[in-house]
Amino acid sequence: MSPQPSRSFDFDEWSRLAREDPSGFEACRSRAIEDLISQAPGHRQARLRGLQWQIDQVRATSGTPLAACLRISNMMWESVTGSDGLIARMEALRGERRLPRRRQSAKILKFASPRSH
Repeated sequence: MSPQPSRSFDFDEWSRLAREDPSGFEACRSRAIEDLISQAPGHRQARLRGLQWQIDQVRATSGTPLAACLRISNMMWESVTGSDGLIARMEALRGERRLPRRRQSAKILKFASPRSH
C-alpha cells in the first residue's frame, strides 16, 4: 500500500516507500504535491507549480539529497531575507524602506541565425 495524500503525514510509511520503491515514492510524492496545489486558489496555482518546478530542478541537479536540501533551504531564506523578500516587503508596507522598482521591460537581443553564415 502506498501513502495517500491527506492532511495527516505518516513519516514511517513514506520512508518505507522511499527505501523499497523509489519510483513509487516519486509517483506518490508528485501526486501529493499536485493534489495540494490543486486545492490552492486558481490564481495561485501557476506560481506554485513554477516554484515546485524550481525545487524539482534543484533536486535533479544536486549531487546528494543533503546538497538539495541545503540549496532549497537557501532559496527559502532568500525569499524571506533577500532584497525583494518578505522582510523587505513588510518594511516597505510600514514605510521604512522603498523597494526597487521592478523593470517592466527588457532589452531584446537579436542573434544571427546559424544558417545565415
